Amino acid sequence: MPGIVLLGGNLRTVVDLTARAEAAGFDSVWTTEFYERSATVSLAAMAQCSKRVTIGSAIAYAVGRSPLVLSAEARDLDELSGGRLILGLGTGTRTMQRDWHGADPDAPALRVEELIPLLRRFWSMDDRGIDHDGRFYSVHLKPTVDVTPPLRTDMPVYLAGVNARMIRAAGTVADGLVGHPIFTRRYVEEVVRPALAAGVDRAGRKEADVALAGYVICSIHDDPAVARAEAKAQIAFYAVVRTYAAVFALHGYQRDVENIRTAWQQRDRVAMIAAVPDELVDVMAITGTPEEVRQRFFEDFRGIYDHALLYSPSFGLSDQRFADNLQAIIETFGH
Repeated sequence: MPGIVLLGGNLRTVVDLTARAEAAGFDSVWTTEFYERSATVSLAAMAQCSKRVTIGSAIAYAVGRSPLVLSAEARDLDELSGGRLILGLGTGTRTMQRDWHGADPDAPALRVEELIPLLRRFWSMDDRGIDHDGRFYSVHLKPTVDVTPPLRTDMPVYLAGVNARMIRAAGTVADGLVGHPIFTRRYVEEVVRPALAAGVDRAGRKEADVALAGYVICSIHDDPAVARAEAKAQIAFYAVVRTYAAVFALHGYQRDVENIRTAWQQRDRVAMIAAVPDELVDVMAITGTPEEVRQRFFEDFRGIYDHALLYSPSFGLSDQRFADNLQAIIETFGH
């Protein structure tokens, strides 16, 4: 059974839908963060309201927190959930790194290649502490009290990536890759899997050591036109980000993306949505009635990922419509 991503709404919605997803038999429930929502707080709430389901961040920011704070938050969450955590990390775009977090936006792949092994050193730290001087992090920690081991020293860490260099980093140091909502089967086959394999080879690992998780945009409505318009709005929102240009370019949609960006600059949401071609929705999303969505998922998206994460559009949706769509996803794919 696929997992489900909870992005949007409020914490009460997160708690309610996590419990419902677990009861419906979903294997995993994931959250993320933005400038108005903390992934770690959401994960804590999810851990408390569930007993079986895997909880994951897809993603939490790998910048803005020190390695010490990030490692401590993760071990607390893993303990709180009874060992059910997948820590998914991402750097965000260069603008987000620089302007939101006040972090150095240079060489983000090198940053995470240093960060993830350092997190693992914190989780396995003994009374000798840590001495580390790297390009991005300097840690000199001498424990002043006994070091209590975490519930798990091998917590799985996934890394989000869109372009080939960051995907190679995931193959090199992470336990999994979190794919972006705009990924398509073609992009996964032609770009993602080869880049992931290159990272695996670079580190002398096996392909089985690195899982591939990925969002699937999913909008369910009795009126298929409404569902399609919601998916278009979410795709348009991502199309304005230049970091994601390679995915659209692979399919030849550069001109459509420029039209979307022009509408964005003019704050014309209607024109943004109208500029998204129907055929682009068909390769990036599943939309329609519950029966149509379920059929399309198993025909067109099954097998792309090791862990498919069903993801409701949130851009332009009210809290109620967002919650209704997530409930529809749970009812459509649950047992």
